[in-house]
Amino acid sequence: MQIPLSCIPTKRSEEWWLQRHTEKLAEKTKSANPIDLIFIGDSIVHAWELEGKSAWQAHFSHLSTLNLGYAGDRTEHALWRLQNGELDNVNAKFVVLLIGTNNAGHRHDKPEEIASGIKSLIRLIRDKVPNCKIVLTAIFPRSRNKHKRMRKIVDTTNDIIRTFADDNSVIWCNINANFLDADGVLHETVMPDLLHPNALQYEIWGKILGKLLRSVTKTGTL
Repeated sequence: MQIPLSCIPTKRSEEWWLQRHTEKLAEKTKSANPIDLIFIGDSIVHAWELEGKSAWQAHFSHLSTLNLGYAGDRTEHALWRLQNGELDNVNAKFVVLLIGTNNAGHRHDKPEEIASGIKSLIRLIRDKVPNCKIVLTAIFPRSRNKHKRMRKIVDTTNDIIRTFADDNSVIWCNINANFLDADGVLHETVMPDLLHPNALQYEIWGKILGKLLRSVTKTGTL
């Protein structure tokens, strides 16, 4: 059986991408404290540094964090980054994984192929950071309604990857209902381009995720 492209670690050639990778390796090395929380993903994760900056400060500024989100990344790009140092010698408590929408959008990968790429990432994270809790996040909804091609790909992929969670080492987190109206429609007031959340949605995500992390630690603090 041919290995899907989503599972083949692939290096991107853009200068900004290579520079960000170098910067993230340095940031990880320079961290004075053990890292509590790592995010891995694409532009939606990357934008915690932009639209989500205020929410990040509100919910995660008390933690030692590392944002490994890269705009435009597909699963294969994240695989390459993690194989090339971004998780080496890290002992994080939590790794939040949200990726796959660009596989659906850029190449229209089949849901099974996207899910295979995500499963490969979970395995690699587990290999690199064996004691962490992985928060496997449902791919956010995209396109206006559930009848659109890319929404269907995302929804079906989520149905598959939720089975990867065991509520112990891999925790399923699906906040998609917060982005949709009662009919499952996505509006520009939530995601202006029907893909990327606005600042308010990062506040919602940060609040829900912070509560989840505290509940997992069973201490009320993190």
